[in-house]
Amino acid sequence: MTIECSKLETAYSNSLKRPILNGIDCKIKQGEFVALLGLNGAGKSTLLRSFVGLVPVKTGEIRINDTVLTPRTLRRIRRDIGLIFQGGGLIEQSSAIDNVLCGCLGGLNTWETLWGFPKQPRDRAFDLLADFGLKDLAYQKTGLLSGGQQQKVAIARALIQSPQILLADEPTTGLDVIAAQQVMQILDRLHREQGMTVVVVLHDLGMASTYPERAIVLDAGQIVYDGKCHNLSDKFSKLTHPKLEA
Repeated sequence: MTIECSKLETAYSNSLKRPILNGIDCKIKQGEFVALLGLNGAGKSTLLRSFVGLVPVKTGEIRINDTVLTPRTLRRIRRDIGLIFQGGGLIEQSSAIDNVLCGCLGGLNTWETLWGFPKQPRDRAFDLLADFGLKDLAYQKTGLLSGGQQQKVAIARALIQSPQILLADEPTTGLDVIAAQQVMQILDRLHREQGMTVVVVLHDLGMASTYPERAIVLDAGQIVYDGKCHNLSDKFSKLTHPKLEA
């Protein structure tokens, strides 16, 4: 699936009285692995969240596979998009398996979940946890897992509906080097082996230069670089805009 933004503008920042995103034009092709980069408040997380309708569009439009993102099309489009929230967004008092199963709630009706999840999604959840080396921890509360294990649970939750697009908002934040590399390797494998479109917000230039193929750098809500992931440090040395909330 492709993602295309045309003259995209979102709500205004209260602090600077200007749009957080201002005239964004970009196209992410099927199967690309793209990093969104920029200083704090550049608009990268806002752009990522706008792809699934979590940020209201003021002007312009977003197309997912040539379908304009609107309140009417949002539910259908979201079925094909997996989202990994910043910090994981897990329910710490629930088990790993229950957190993963939460990812398929949108595709099930109330009766299917009233007495527990059906066998098919439950088997899929176990398979995903097993693939990430977490099968033996399926019934462990996620709050007791390590940061790297929690992030793998978050990825499994995003994958349970077999999305064609995977969006990840700073998935390596707070992780040690080894855990961060493991998370990025998983995203890279999904991109290479399954042809999944992967878009990830990153703050680590080393990670951005190692795994994604393409970098989109934002500054003050505008794209200032869109190209290969090399010489990224040179791009960031020129960014001096004041910070605002993204």
